[in-house]
Amino acid sequence: MFKGLYEVVNKSENSVEIKLSDKKHPIFKAHFPFHPVLPGFVHFEIVADVFNLEITSIKKAKYMALIKPKELLRYEKKANKFRVFRGDEEVASFTL
Repeated sequence: MFKGLYEVVNKSENSVEIKLSDKKHPIFKAHFPFHPVLPGFVHFEIVADVFNLEITSIKKAKYMALIKPKELLRYEKKANKFRVFRGDEEVASFTL
């Protein structure tokens, strides 16, 4: 949905690592223009895209850190629960 926002670096059945684009991407310009961060809802779009899912409901979501342009993120899937990591730090989690 957000063309050019990220590139897949590594992918397995239950884990996908991506690298976000730089701050020039429109999603970063639209959300806090002078302090670009990834809007929380975009995680759902990324998960739907990389795991080929249709998201119909979100049961729970928790955001623990701000995500900035050019960061490397890892999305891990276990059943309907997803965890997002920046290195070893968990930065978000949600249940669909």
